[in-house]
Amino acid sequence: MLLRPATRPDLPAVLALLADEDRVVDPASVVVDEAHERAFAAIEDDPRNEMLVLVDDSDRGSGSGTIVGCAQLTYIPGLGQGGRERALVEAVRVRADRRGGGLGARLMELAVERARARGCGLMQLTSNKRRDAAHRFYERLGFTRSHEGFKLPL
Repeated sequence: MLLRPATRPDLPAVLALLADEDRVVDPASVVVDEAHERAFAAIEDDPRNEMLVLVDDSDRGSGSGTIVGCAQLTYIPGLGQGGRERALVEAVRVRADRRGGGLGARLMELAVERARARGCGLMQLTSNKRRDAAHRFYERLGFTRSHEGFKLPL
């Protein structure tokens, strides 16, 4: 497995993963609209953002295999944590047909390694309150429920 920054050709596969809650979505069926293009370009152009893909390259090598997972890392500067950045991980997904085999743990392990290598002092995430299995997964990885989150639609 290889974790690498997503490229524009990966966008349909990433959007398919984000749409995939209980079933595999075929990337060929995904409509990439102008808003997706703008958002991806903004992520790609921002040195504090990374859209990452987990690639099963066992059959092809060199990172050109099947995209089986994704995560977005955003690096947030702050005065806490001794002035070190914190990493916010969002949009964590593993293909429905590949769950349960350790890929999610590997994806998060590699994301944590990237954040540490960058010098981050903390990794944080939010997860929908209805995703009990995801909460157990994050706790198994060492994340703790330390705050209550709030959102305000704009």
